[in-house]
Amino acid sequence: MISVLIPSCNDTSLQVNSPDETIQVRFTLKDGIPRYIITKNGKSVIEPSAIGFVLRGQSGNSTDHSTDRRTDQGTDQGTDQETDHKTDLGTAYRLVSVEESSADGSWEQPWGEFRTIADRHNELVVHLVSAGRNGILMDIRFRVFDDGVGFRYAFPEQPGLDSVVVMDELTQFTFPDDHQVWWIPVHSENSYYESLYRKSQISGTDTINTPATFETHDGLYLAIHEANLTDFASMTLRRTGARQYVSELVPWSNGVKVYAKAPFESPWRTIIIGEEPGDLVTSTLVLNLNDPCKLDDVSWIEPSKYIGIWWGMHLEKYTWGQGPDHGATTERVMRYIDFAGEHGLDGVLVEGWNRGWDGNWSEDGTKFSFTESYPDFDLETVASCAADKNVRLIGHHETGGAVANYEKQMEDAFALYQQHGVNAVKTGYVNKYLDGSEWHDGQYGVRHYRKVVETAARYRIMIDNHEPVKGTGLQRTYPNLMTQEGGRGQEYDAWSGDGGNPPSHTTILPFTRMLAGPFDFTPGTFDFGYRVVEGTRVNTTLAKQLALYVIIFSPQQMASDLPENYEGNPAFEFIKQVPCTWSDTKVLDAVIGEYVTMARKDWNSDEWYIGSITNETPRTIELDFSFLEEGLDYRAEIYADGAGADYLTNPEPVKITYRVVHAGMHMNVELAPGGGTAIRLVPLP
Repeated sequence: MISVLIPSCNDTSLQVNSPDETIQVRFTLKDGIPRYIITKNGKSVIEPSAIGFVLRGQSGNSTDHSTDRRTDQGTDQGTDQETDHKTDLGTAYRLVSVEESSADGSWEQPWGEFRTIADRHNELVVHLVSAGRNGILMDIRFRVFDDGVGFRYAFPEQPGLDSVVVMDELTQFTFPDDHQVWWIPVHSENSYYESLYRKSQISGTDTINTPATFETHDGLYLAIHEANLTDFASMTLRRTGARQYVSELVPWSNGVKVYAKAPFESPWRTIIIGEEPGDLVTSTLVLNLNDPCKLDDVSWIEPSKYIGIWWGMHLEKYTWGQGPDHGATTERVMRYIDFAGEHGLDGVLVEGWNRGWDGNWSEDGTKFSFTESYPDFDLETVASCAADKNVRLIGHHETGGAVANYEKQMEDAFALYQQHGVNAVKTGYVNKYLDGSEWHDGQYGVRHYRKVVETAARYRIMIDNHEPVKGTGLQRTYPNLMTQEGGRGQEYDAWSGDGGNPPSHTTILPFTRMLAGPFDFTPGTFDFGYRVVEGTRVNTTLAKQLALYVIIFSPQQMASDLPENYEGNPAFEFIKQVPCTWSDTKVLDAVIGEYVTMARKDWNSDEWYIGSITNETPRTIELDFSFLEEGLDYRAEIYADGAGADYLTNPEPVKITYRVVHAGMHMNVELAPGGGTAIRLVPLP
């Protein structure tokens, strides 16, 4: 529903509601300044917030940014006074026309957390022109769903506007109160989003990454992010007041934010709105705001569960480069393939097989060859062995951030893999900058990562991208982008000087990092006795490691421990059985940072799986089985924390029990400190 009120030439007010009428977006144009306002059930979500861009060469852009570079610490701390709209494209805007439309449909994914995605929204498009002699046309498109709002900017084809240089985006997010926010900083700690999330008031932050998740004083949960990041700079949020952020685009090394040619569109700015934390997890708003699949055939895209020599390298048992402990030898990889084939795992990841790892590769990625093997690795023999065992060989392309070197070899590298039946590749970019000067999440990086996915698709290769730009739903358009890192994964539990990921980390991720898409977190630790850095370890129980296969979604899911640590352990049966793609997902109960309980339905059967995890606090969780099909009994295979389990002192005990449950039942599960419970529910005949 859209309502329009134009009382004068200078004042305009437009409103568009969600299909269920619970969310209202109001657009205003007063004295030439465009703003938007969002409410949910009458509660203020976003207070009047200005929108717009600064383009180089247009009047109103009085600052020369040509030599600006964002510092490693982000931008300066905002003041406690909210700022108003900076002038761009002239001194003001004028309304040209308005369009409205609605959609009520659905579409299916080839893999995901849901098989079918409903797309119900109302849309308002506001056509504006900037004031002045050389007025610039700019459109703002709002889409309002039952679970939130997306809006984007478009500059249509028009006389006098060809090549465009964007110096700043002026989108504001002004809140009614100084809310609590879960956040990580921009670039100051690393360039890969690999920070621990922290919770503070808005006024206690500086420049933060998205997704950023807010707990409001009115009891709502919000997540600000973006969708369909295509040939643009990634959006971060710079605090400009005690309760306000402005979009801060990640710049090129010369200070420019975006180079574009008209016509062009920005990514969608997204605000997911929920009444419970789980509403954020089950929102499909970001996916709906991406373009439909561009691949004619997706039959070759297959989710998988895999193992690899990766963890042995982090434990310093093996090395990436040549030497007596080289990990990627023909003999060792074939043993991993044998293990995978014996236990029904789909793939084996091989890192360190190619030349270039010796020396300080992270500072000079130009040494990498993506087609030449080390002498002790025979790609043809290994690939043939994998095919015989019906196991997928997962290739690896670490670039060291040397993007130009990788792009020169990419076609040959993918062709080599295709020749040997390797249809999945893990890519990596371990370096602060790409090609020595550009951020991973600037337009330079966005263009490169997109090129990799599109090129891989031509060779029918799936991508697992590490050190990426954040996910914004591109997997809808290119479903061969299976999973990404872009968060602090379990590798930190091998060598991080802060002791590893705290127990609360995985109770936060579903409501923050996971809103950006699948995460190659690499769970599956069974042996807790390793020592790489004293005091650093996996801070969970073994049962919680199992539960993470349900909590942390990835269609390429790793069983990360060494094969010998799985042999003979009955808990390994859960990893062998648990799917990695789901037809339905439900959050049964959650408090961000404390505990999470999820239920997911297998993509290919009527089985359900439950994962329940806690932080360092032990607790009793009541499971409500009302999500199950009425009239059916289910065999529950329960993997719970055993007697005396504790993530610090006794992480290994797992108690495996069986019982029959149905939709009318409730059941209590006991979670140990840092613990969890994993359950498989199989319908009985």
